[in-house]
Amino acid sequence: MVESNEAISMATAPPPSSSRSSLSPPTIPMQLHAFNRDKLGKSLQQHLSINNLPIHGFVLLQGGEEKTRYCTDHAELFRQESYFAYLFGVREPDFYGAIDVTTGKSILFAPRLPTEYAVWLGEIKPLSFVKDKYMVSMTYYVDEMVEVLQNLCNKQRKSPLFLLQGINTDSGNLSKPAAFEGMENFEIDLSILHPILTECRVLKSKMELAVIQYANDISSEAHVEVMRNTKVGMKEYQLESMFLHHTYMYGGCRHCSYTCICATGENSSVLHYGHAAAPNERTFKDGDMALLDMGAEYHFYGSDITCSFPVNGKFTDDQCLVYNAVLDAHDSVIAAMKPGVSWINMHLDALPKFTAFKKLNYTFVVHWLAEKVILEVLKNGSILIGNIEDMMTQRLGAIFMPHGLGHLLGIDTHDPGGYLKGLERSKEPGLKSLRTVRQLEEDMVITVEPGCYFINALLIPAMQSAVTAKFFNRDAISRFEGFGGVRIESDLVVTANGCKNMSNVPRKTWEIEAVMAGGKWPLH
Repeated sequence: MVESNEAISMATAPPPSSSRSSLSPPTIPMQLHAFNRDKLGKSLQQHLSINNLPIHGFVLLQGGEEKTRYCTDHAELFRQESYFAYLFGVREPDFYGAIDVTTGKSILFAPRLPTEYAVWLGEIKPLSFVKDKYMVSMTYYVDEMVEVLQNLCNKQRKSPLFLLQGINTDSGNLSKPAAFEGMENFEIDLSILHPILTECRVLKSKMELAVIQYANDISSEAHVEVMRNTKVGMKEYQLESMFLHHTYMYGGCRHCSYTCICATGENSSVLHYGHAAAPNERTFKDGDMALLDMGAEYHFYGSDITCSFPVNGKFTDDQCLVYNAVLDAHDSVIAAMKPGVSWINMHLDALPKFTAFKKLNYTFVVHWLAEKVILEVLKNGSILIGNIEDMMTQRLGAIFMPHGLGHLLGIDTHDPGGYLKGLERSKEPGLKSLRTVRQLEEDMVITVEPGCYFINALLIPAMQSAVTAKFFNRDAISRFEGFGGVRIESDLVVTANGCKNMSNVPRKTWEIEAVMAGGKWPLH
């Protein structure tokens, strides 16, 4: 299926009257998912041909199942399983989907709903509605699936069913293959589909990029709205509430890409703050920094943006120092991004004199570029003392930035495909948290999110270590007790000659201060 320019022109609903947003939720064309299915079919055919295997069979995926809260009848808000969403775009639970590898024809198997569904949950749509809505070739009920698949497989000399099973290299969790009564009647293949389908998700189509751009647009707008309305004495959850309200009220985003991180003061050094044990509930004070990591999801596709700023609207000298260290790292990495560059190989040109890196085959360049920039600024600010190369060799950068530089982004916040077969994670501090070690390719979407944090659990042992204690100016470090941290995160799409920043929020200190004082964004 050829991706047409016409297909990516998404219709939009009119914005609410007196809207505080310039955006309107777009209608997503189902051609997006038909294109994804076609892409998978061609990739499977190519794999089977190269390996001298018969080019026939059926891909079979099981969609997500509706869950209730523990033993109650309270249904949790459903969100489709990501691989199934990628191929079929189905919003409802309890579906199965199949694709004929030979012809590319697609089948959806819908649950047969009980008559009382119409009373409690709404009209029961006919199969013809499902077929037209999701642009598939055929539709049946789930209870007809075994018979339908048996007939189709027998017509193709007992074709195999390709089921999805494999490790998500980001989470370490296993993808769940489709399960159903009567599986024993089919030839099942559990090895071929997962790596091929995962690789299909790495490079985005124009239609996918349009949805991700919209998720970035509404999230950027919401971040600015939160920044503009932040006042000393508020609760962290009020910032989260403003973001969720804006993205849903004006953007139609019922889901977030992940749990919002709304950290202030010392909480901003907790990398994944905002969870049940630390639920964005602190009252922030004059002089605090805020670190807000929030991204909306629209039609399954996500965004991931982090803004850091002083809650009173004015940067102190120390806040400027740390913030600009991170911003310099953020901008340096973006300037180095282009196709053919290794996500961690990029620092080769920036660090030619660092012989310690050469023995690692230049695998971790981009991450090290970010670390190097941050360490240099901290040294210039007299927080650190000594030789930068020695600091890098002793992995001092991981004390201040213990997480990876970024990750693939798409239907999942941490999209799969970051580690191709044969690529292994480093065991080095900081580098072991890298979510990808791939070469950049055109149409990849990847986050750039350097940070600088003052985390006692890391700083105190480093300052007591005989190897690294010499690098710290203890008097200067003491000024940052309770400071927390700074993270700056943008979503980038790799282009033919470089990259494009999909996020649009104030980044320079003067821009942030202007917006927090009531200025427009963009400023011109």
